[in-house]
Amino acid sequence: MSIEAEKNSNYRYSSLAIPDVLDAIGELEDIPDVICAGGWWPRDHNEYLYGSKTNVGYRGVSDSDIIISQRRFLKRDVKYFSSSHERAHLLCAFGMSAFPKGTPCYALVWEGGIGAFYEIDSELNITLVADVLGQPGNRYGLLYGLADPTFPKNGAYPRNSDAGKLMALASYSNRSTPSAEEKKLLNFLLSGPYQALDSYEGIESAPHFNVGLEDHEFRNFAGIYSDAIFDIFYRFAKNHLKKKFPLVISGGCGLNCDWNTKWMGTGLFSEIFVPPVANDSGSAIGTAVDAQFRFTGNPKIEWDVYAGLEFGTLGAFNAERYDIRNVDSAAIADMLASDLILGWVSGRYEIGPRALGNRSILAAPFRDSTRIRLNEIKQREQFRPIAPVCLQDDAERWFGCAHESPHMLFTHRATTNALAAVTHVNGTARIQTVTSKTNKRLYDLLVAFKSRTGYGVLCNTSLNFNGKGFINNIADLDAYSVEHGLDGFVVEGQAYLLKVSQRYQTYKAVVDSSVLATR
Repeated sequence: MSIEAEKNSNYRYSSLAIPDVLDAIGELEDIPDVICAGGWWPRDHNEYLYGSKTNVGYRGVSDSDIIISQRRFLKRDVKYFSSSHERAHLLCAFGMSAFPKGTPCYALVWEGGIGAFYEIDSELNITLVADVLGQPGNRYGLLYGLADPTFPKNGAYPRNSDAGKLMALASYSNRSTPSAEEKKLLNFLLSGPYQALDSYEGIESAPHFNVGLEDHEFRNFAGIYSDAIFDIFYRFAKNHLKKKFPLVISGGCGLNCDWNTKWMGTGLFSEIFVPPVANDSGSAIGTAVDAQFRFTGNPKIEWDVYAGLEFGTLGAFNAERYDIRNVDSAAIADMLASDLILGWVSGRYEIGPRALGNRSILAAPFRDSTRIRLNEIKQREQFRPIAPVCLQDDAERWFGCAHESPHMLFTHRATTNALAAVTHVNGTARIQTVTSKTNKRLYDLLVAFKSRTGYGVLCNTSLNFNGKGFINNIADLDAYSVEHGLDGFVVEGQAYLLKVSQRYQTYKAVVDSSVLATR
């Protein structure tokens, strides 16, 4: 199982707290053989100078960047292991990949602070090939702050959410050539050490300074900037990584679907693998893989993206405001086809940052007005796209994706205008495919929706309060539905439909009249 502190409606990027530790201990079947702790930035000056006895730091890929010792846990001696944050990303990507033990490969870690290529040999010895660009994730997100008047230009780092928002804005770009002033800005942002925006000479006269996020030319430049960062890494790979090895990608930039798709298209590597926990949500898994390799010689794990905690049904909520009924896939599909927007809870929550059909908001994919309403429900900017979840056949027919893509990590170009709610402004979509093996309950719903509408495609966006992790208890789900305007929600096949929802009342009247007519 996997526990992430931000889940259960906690703030994004939350620190581990006592309830998380108790949840983790409560899920254990036995006392563990090894307790692992990943590395991170030094906590103080002395730790920076002399290191720590319990925690390896941020960088380092060699055997010396590992701590092995003994600790006490529940009155028993257990082994203790720590390795660097850098190693955690690398071992997470390799350990979760389908590449067998002993497969040599290249690796790319690009995130807030690291932007580097590596070579991993058949014995899992890791060699740093080169630091290609320092702090690519921070550089990427910083551009969003340039145009946003609310961002302080002396801020050392971008806000955690800015990189993801810039990824959405970059899709609006329809210009590929920077102006002379934009070239100067590109040079400042991408050459030399990372700097805060106020280090730019004459920042107030810089292109796109405080123009706002709706500005068309800023959105054009967002695409130019995104391409420029990718091109730095692409040119290095083309010139230096010539063995046609597979590539594993990790770090928060591995969640940039456009970049992942570009890597697939380069032809430089025999295969590409990106874990669904490419960002720091996978670093604990990577440290555990590193420990398993250290003690057993095996760097491979079996895993399931639906490995979070079960949904919590305890908690007070007002059941009187709902019509509660047991429903099958056909009934839910009929509600969605009638433009109801529903929360959807099934099994354990997804590990990683993206809703993959167990803690989702689902809706019909046909109207752009649905996308607008979903962004209003989620209380976020209207430039943010909504992703489609698809049956495999529909993914191939409507998005040209002829292979499984179960973790929403790549973009594909829509081949129809019928799916406006899930097609971004540039004609692409960040699709997730579903089969009966990967997610049976969601698969059955998609089959029923296709039987009802002709399309095995739905809108799928994360079920969470703005700025917080997935909802995982009934009380929060009730509050969200009422406060944010859902028409109801479905938990493990039981529908809770809000009586105050006008859409639900309209749907109910049509169904009731149909039943009467049949009788």
